[in-house]
Amino acid sequence: VPWLEPDICEHLEELHGAGAPAVVMVPIGFVSDHMEVLYDLDTEATAKAAELGLPVRRSATVGADPRFAAAVRDLVLERAATERGQRAERCALGALGPSHDLCPIGCCPARAERPAAAGADSPHA
Repeated sequence: VPWLEPDICEHLEELHGAGAPAVVMVPIGFVSDHMEVLYDLDTEATAKAAELGLPVRRSATVGADPRFAAAVRDLVLERAATERGQRAERCALGALGPSHDLCPIGCCPARAERPAAAGADSPHA
């Protein structure tokens, strides 16, 4: 199964070609530093940026920041209360307020046909 594209090194080449003066890499898909973040960003991407003469920095992951841990705790407590049939206060940032906490049917349709990562592509296979 292909990984997300574009590859970070390919994207750095594109940014450099477009005249970007510098790049900040933000690993928003990960909450902690682990081998993928450390190798892909801190090793491979940093080396590619140096090869291109492109200044680059990586922002920190949230890791064990107490604010992140508290936010996850609040989400778990909110979901548990909802499952018990209790009304839970749903916090949100911004003017739009909270969205649904469980995706309704048809909420997240697949954008393109992709094979199953494990098991069958269809329950009827």
